[in-house]
Parts: sequence; structure tokens; C-alpha cells
Amino acid sequence: MALLRKLASLLPGSRVDVSKRFALLREAISGTMSNFYMARDLRTGKIVGLKIIDKEKIEAIEARYKGLNKPSEGEISIQLKHPNIVETYEYGLTTDGSPYLVQEYLEGPGLNSLIVARSAQLDGQRVNFIRQAAEAIAYLHAAGFLHRDICPRNLLLAGDGRTVKLIDFGLTVPARGPFLQPGNRVGNPNYMAPEVVRRRPIDQRIDVFSFGVTAYELCTFELPWPSGTTGLAALSHDKPPTDIRTYRPQINPRLAQAIHACIEPDPQRRCPSMESFLQLIRGIKHEDQQ
Repeated sequence: MALLRKLASLLPGSRVDVSKRFALLREAISGTMSNFYMARDLRTGKIVGLKIIDKEKIEAIEARYKGLNKPSEGEISIQLKHPNIVETYEYGLTTDGSPYLVQEYLEGPGLNSLIVARSAQLDGQRVNFIRQAAEAIAYLHAAGFLHRDICPRNLLLAGDGRTVKLIDFGLTVPARGPFLQPGNRVGNPNYMAPEVVRRRPIDQRIDVFSFGVTAYELCTFELPWPSGTTGLAALSHDKPPTDIRTYRPQINPRLAQAIHACIEPDPQRRCPSMESFLQLIRGIKHEDQQ
């Protein structure tokens, strides 16, 4: 079925004229490789998220996987059906050849916005948000993929303010063979595992690391290492992180231990999987000691 959709999207007659198919209701949110709009699908009347990917940028990234039959972002996204992952309804090409995705529209903010604002909306919800994010990543890994860009920006709240959704599979690759070999540094440097920045072989533990940094920041509004905007910032991730209790002395000890297990610089000593992390936090309801 996915193959049929892919073939159909390559036929000139099947390409979508965005201006005729959608009413754009909100200005684009510009990402690294795409623009995202709140839109009304004129076929159904439904409010959706419309993601239009920069074809030149994505072609540059996809070129490194030439001959490996890598699935596109649309092919990956439409497979993922989980309550904590943004739902993708459709994907294809626009009339100018740009890839597009039609997704559920999420009304809530990104966790990055709540962190920057030191929002009280996080109070009493941190463990809930952390657990939901972990479950989404565990599902993605079980489906056979690595996200490679886990960070607060890619975790959005739904309109209820309580449901976390993992988004953006533009850097996602199959968790197998040639896709796990050393390559270019991708993702946000502040959440990047040491083996990525050192260009070493990777596996699902790079997502475990990035998730751990995200959970640490949700609990403290701080990063475990000095922040930076280039891959060089991640060079410090080989060193021991600042103890999370330095910033949040009252944190639940089991939660602190589980988060530190995820941000262990040595992948051999790191928490091996998101399922293992979920076991470590089983039964914890609050981020702080009660």
C-alpha cells in the first residue's frame, strides 16, 4: 500500500496544487527544512497541519543515502499510529515537486516554549510528559526507526494541554545496517549524543541520550552541559554532566537516577532502551520527593 502511494505521488497528474486544495489560515512556522501551516483542507473542511518541505534541502540530505532505498519522511510518518505521535493523514508532492505532509493540527505549545518561559504549566505534569515522550520513542524504536532529533522543540502539546505528541521525522532513518554507520552530525547540538558528534556507529541509544537531556531540561530549565549552537558544543558531552540535583535538589531520587542513566556519555553504560527507562520510572507520579 505504501509503495502504491509512493508511485502515485510521482505521477504528474497526482501532484497537489496547494493553493487550490488548502486555505492557509496561519502564517508558516519555518523549520530547518520545511514550512508548517495551519490550514483548512477544502476537500473535507477539516483543520489540518500542512508541512511543505524544502525540496533542495531534503535532496541534499537524501543524497547521502543514494541506493539504500531509504523511505521518505512521508512514508515513515504515515506508518506511525500512536497516541503520543502526531498523526499523518496523507503525503505526496506539490505541483512544483516539493514533498508535503497533511497532519493533525496540534494547538498546544512545544515543550521548548514552556521551558523558555519557565511555565507553571509544567508543574505537576513533568513525569506525565516525560513518560508520554518515552512511550512515543519506544514505539518508534519498536517500529524499526531512529528519530535522530529528539528535543523539546519536537514534542508538542495537544489542545488538552496534557497530551504530548512527538513530531518531525525529517531526519528519521531505519535502525539497520548502512543507516547506523558514522556520518554527518544531525540534530540539535545541545541534545546530541557523543557518538554522533564523534562520528561513530550509532543505534537507538542516541535517541535515549537526546531524550535524557530533554527530560533533564524539563525538570530543571537547565542543560546538563554548557549550551551552544554548533556541533562543537556537543564535544563537552563526553564529560560527566552536572548532577540534576544541583538545579533541583528536591527531585525524586529514582527519577534523577533514571534521567542520569539516559545521559551517560558512554553508550555501553547508558540506559539501553526507552523500555528500560520506562521500567526505571514505573510507579513514579511526581517529579519531586513527596
